[in-house]
Amino acid sequence: MDAWNSLNKGGRFHSLTNSQQHKVTLFDSFTESFLDKDKIIVANPLWNLSIPTYLKAWFDAITVAGKTFKYTETGSVGLLKGKKALHIQANGGIYNGSDPASQYVKTMFDFLGITDFEQLFVEGMDHHPEKADEIVSTAIQKATNLAKTF
Repeated sequence: MDAWNSLNKGGRFHSLTNSQQHKVTLFDSFTESFLDKDKIIVANPLWNLSIPTYLKAWFDAITVAGKTFKYTETGSVGLLKGKKALHIQANGGIYNGSDPASQYVKTMFDFLGITDFEQLFVEGMDHHPEKADEIVSTAIQKATNLAKTF
């Protein structure tokens, strides 16, 4: 954060410590890699009604003012028009997209301006372990169908 604060105040990159330069460069590489993609697939398990911390950290790395969204007089505006996103989530229970984790992922992509968004849920294996093979098979078929237009 000290590095970002220094840069935001007009500091020069070369005036940062080697460690700060490395961290800023790494962070920027995540953002730039994301910006280079036209299609994004996010796959995660549902953990305690939330996303895993590494996925949250990834969203933090790609949510950058001036690159993936901008501030306006009327509020924030996403800058990523024209990209497609697919969110695949495995749930032990059955939520049909109403769980907080899938809502968060949808909200983040919407915030960034990605409106061409699909979700695929592989869910119910904890509630019906005897149907696990059927649940996975159905999800694979849905994924195959989604891939045809993605």
